[in-house]
Amino acid sequence: MTDRQTISDYFLSLQDSICARLEEADGSGKFMEDKWERPGGGGGRTRVLQDGRVIEKGGVNFSAVHGPVPRFLLPELKTKDPVSFYATGVSIVMHPHNPMVPIIHMNVRYFEINESEYWFGGGIDLTPHYVDEADAAYFHAALKDTCDRFDSSYYSEFRKWADDYFFIPHRNETRGIGGIFFDKLGPGRHSKQELFAFVKAVGETFAPLYTHFMRKNGHLPFSEREKVWQQLRRGRYVEFNLVYDKGTRFGLETSGRTESILMSLPAQAAWRYNYQPEKGSPEEKTLQLLRKGINWL
Repeated sequence: MTDRQTISDYFLSLQDSICARLEEADGSGKFMEDKWERPGGGGGRTRVLQDGRVIEKGGVNFSAVHGPVPRFLLPELKTKDPVSFYATGVSIVMHPHNPMVPIIHMNVRYFEINESEYWFGGGIDLTPHYVDEADAAYFHAALKDTCDRFDSSYYSEFRKWADDYFFIPHRNETRGIGGIFFDKLGPGRHSKQELFAFVKAVGETFAPLYTHFMRKNGHLPFSEREKVWQQLRRGRYVEFNLVYDKGTRFGLETSGRTESILMSLPAQAAWRYNYQPEKGSPEEKTLQLLRKGINWL
């Protein structure tokens, strides 16, 4: 069976397993949990870890919500008729203490309309404060391996999609080094069972990937200079999430729980007027690598 309840139950178990792996890798931080109900239907489980050894602030959210489709989505669905929706998924953002550990985001989701039409979406993307090309290659190789197990065209297609989606037009830079992003994967060349299996594999790629970076980079030395740069890069992350991210907009416009939706924001961020990195600095190098179309493999 690949019905909505089966998919929701899986996402609940995925939230459990990822939280356990992150707590183990962090070594001191523990997730607090808030269960919430949405007035229009459904609810979720928000889990946040703050002030851990490696993770400064991180959230692993589960939700399963339903009700009338919000008006802003009707044009995209190409219908004026009242329709109902069901949406469930897991969404994750991790902000580390150490600037040498990257920010990471993952989302896996399932959307259903009128109990008949359906699609899956999701992806994983990495936002290093300092781009390490070996780490970028490791990250993309892991995503390609996951994609290739299901469809040889997935990685190249979804990598480009991530580059285009996680782009900050008013800065003319990508949010990070990309990853994979996909949306509206529905009936077509793969069955519902096959699509669900792929989404599960993406979800299960997250914990081994990020705990690798936590253990590898979490003990690296850094100075106040790197912390200042980390705050500025977090500011860019905030700009993208509040201005362009469709998931944030969907949550806010469907009366989702505000604290859960905005858990993606860091505890601290900064904006300095007209900041320019020094010529030849690691900060300038990172900015030069925040562009579309880089083949990291």
